[in-house]
Amino acid sequence: MKVRKAIFPVAGLGTRFLPATKSSPKEMLPLIDKPLVQYVVEEAVAAGITQIIFVTGRTKRTIEDHFDLSPELESHLEEKGKDANLQEVRDIADLVDIYYVRQKKALGLGHAILCARDFIGNEPFAVLLGDDIIDSETPCLKQLLNVYEQYHGSVLALEQVPMEQISSYGCVAVNRIDERVVEVTDMVEKPKREEAPSDLAIIGRYVLTPAIFPILEHQEPGRGGEIQLTDAIRRLSQDEKVYGCLFEGLRHDCGDKLGFLKATVDLALKRDEFREDFAKYLQKRLGEL
Repeated sequence: MKVRKAIFPVAGLGTRFLPATKSSPKEMLPLIDKPLVQYVVEEAVAAGITQIIFVTGRTKRTIEDHFDLSPELESHLEEKGKDANLQEVRDIADLVDIYYVRQKKALGLGHAILCARDFIGNEPFAVLLGDDIIDSETPCLKQLLNVYEQYHGSVLALEQVPMEQISSYGCVAVNRIDERVVEVTDMVEKPKREEAPSDLAIIGRYVLTPAIFPILEHQEPGRGGEIQLTDAIRRLSQDEKVYGCLFEGLRHDCGDKLGFLKATVDLALKRDEFREDFAKYLQKRLGEL
């Protein structure tokens, strides 16, 4: 069955970016001239997703507003003859069909996925985390969907990370199928370095079968007292095969302040209107340090 739906869990409080996220969602932090979450929505659309559900919290209304029509702004731009800006604003509202559901309690990523069960139904689906910005020629999610279509099982995005950082991620043990595809044989959420089964970390892109839902429904809280998606996928792998895709592309961890700064620089240097002047500015500043 073709994957056409995606879940965006965006109910988190974004405490690593306080005070900026005190009243504005982390997902709406601007990366050059677009909020973080728009980059990820555009990736999903480019991969063929036609319906998205945001799992939100009570402080996330600005996400809904961003992807909605804005009659006052559109009227203003039209009156001023700013046709390019007007089209850009309208295009955001027309990107994809978007729906919303509330996660009323912060019970973890697994619980957030479970909140979208009625929307997904009995279909395979994607999950995208809004603070992982992945710059790639082929959209990262599309790479995962290609693996899903070939092997017909859940697929996790994987990346090699330094072992000193592995305790920040879900980590997997694998059997390699080819250069970019592995079968996942075990996984653990945020292991100690000495207990990690590999240096392969789970990154914020997933393609999952609907068999995950009954597992999540009965999943006991794990690390941090939360319902961990990693624990549920580990249980799923006992019943059906789960695969990993070592995606091609550059990931920016924009849930981290330094990662956010790196993403800003890298993406700005790819933009024609900034590249030359910004590169000169960076060279000048580096020379002054």
